Amino acid sequence: MKNYLIAGVGGIIAGAVLTTQVAGPLVAQEAGKNASIYEQLELFGNVFERVRADYVEAPDDKKLIEAAINGMLTSLDPHSSFLSANDYEDMQTQTRGSFGGLGIEVSQEDGLVKVVSPIDDTPAAQAGVKTGDFITHVNGESLMGLTLDQAVDMMRGPVGSEITVTILREGENEPFDLTMTRDTIKLTVVKTRIEGHAIVLRISTFNDATYDTLKAELEKAVAEVGGIDKVTGFVLDLRNNPGGLLNQAISVSDAFLDAGEIVSTRGRNPEESERWNAEDGDLAQGKPIVALINGGSASASEIVTGALQDHRRAIVVGEKSFGKGSVQTVMPVTAESAIRLTTARYYTPSGRSIQSLGIQPDIIVAQPPRPPEEEGEDGAKSPRSQSNFGRSEADLRGALNNDAISDEERKQIEEEAAEVEATAKLREEDYQLAYAVDVLKGLAAVDFRADQVSSASTPAVTGEGSGTEGGTGEGGADASGNDG
Repeated sequence: MKNYLIAGVGGIIAGAVLTTQVAGPLVAQEAGKNASIYEQLELFGNVFERVRADYVEAPDDKKLIEAAINGMLTSLDPHSSFLSANDYEDMQTQTRGSFGGLGIEVSQEDGLVKVVSPIDDTPAAQAGVKTGDFITHVNGESLMGLTLDQAVDMMRGPVGSEITVTILREGENEPFDLTMTRDTIKLTVVKTRIEGHAIVLRISTFNDATYDTLKAELEKAVAEVGGIDKVTGFVLDLRNNPGGLLNQAISVSDAFLDAGEIVSTRGRNPEESERWNAEDGDLAQGKPIVALINGGSASASEIVTGALQDHRRAIVVGEKSFGKGSVQTVMPVTAESAIRLTTARYYTPSGRSIQSLGIQPDIIVAQPPRPPEEEGEDGAKSPRSQSNFGRSEADLRGALNNDAISDEERKQIEEEAAEVEATAKLREEDYQLAYAVDVLKGLAAVDFRADQVSSASTPAVTGEGSGTEGGTGEGGADASGNDG
């Protein structure tokens, strides 16, 4: 940060000398602008003194100034804000992966607190909070008129204490309450599951440990399947992933790309533009990848999805992502406080800005509501979607045996049939994930490999780079606020 300021001051001095020599009127114009700024600052000082002197109660000077600073920043966009000592410490703790609260990533829209995504295995997720929900009240107190940080503070509290939030949800006629218990949020950044011979890598956030955990979990799962030759492909489940650190998003993208641009950022000044490129090495060793996203996939998860989609390295399945394509830099302003300022926009390798647009999946697959349960004659409930395929040739009396296949071939056929049935059953639990697994099976059936995709099919990169996502390395691609 210090080096950046020195370079800036040097540029200003050089410019002043030049204009003095060749453009005197421009100096006068600049002086006029400065005079106007000083007049506005004087106005601020006058208002501040009037509030201190005449407000009905003696205000806290420190809180008054912090509120003024925060008001200035939040007027710019929903993601710029002032981080007080407590907020700054909380942000640093969250990037390390453990903090207290409900487990909700939130932003602000038209003065309302909107859920970007609930975090896996947290009180919010378990209580049924969903992406797109609006939180209108906390313990009966309205959040209208509060800043995002103030609303977040109301949701924080001692671990083990109860909180009731009022939810406004699209499709519901009336607001409703959800009660949950605050807990310590320990982020499991990567979870692995094996579906048949497909490896599902669920990435819930991008913090300091994401890439290292992903690499370790992937290698462990490959060994469990029996080696990379036995793997049909990988599902990167980025649903409800609200983002996090830019450097981790770049590392995860690079993990599956051998070359080419990953992301670029463009700031206010062209010289601040920056670009990151992939290095040789693919953890998936050319196996097909499906990236699974939804409306809760934001920021850093959109960087990964955009990079893999533009390079034809992954098929994107699910629903349109959140659409946060701006870059925040966390800048310390005192030893204890900082500002989070939007400094650039980021662009995918093909030059797309997804700000407010999101990433469109290659295959749109909505997550249907869970099927209702039917009550049997004995009162027991059973899923309505249980399938009955009827009788087959093998069920007919006197049917001929199939002696044309060996026991080993028969065993293989039975194992393949079991995998298909397992995926069909998975549809009842998670339809989108089952669809992603089926896509991988289809690609495996045609023996798809990433290295078979010709370079001609890779979209051209615009060659326009841009800014940086996080000067301090923290809070970079952060989607928004969170409940702490």
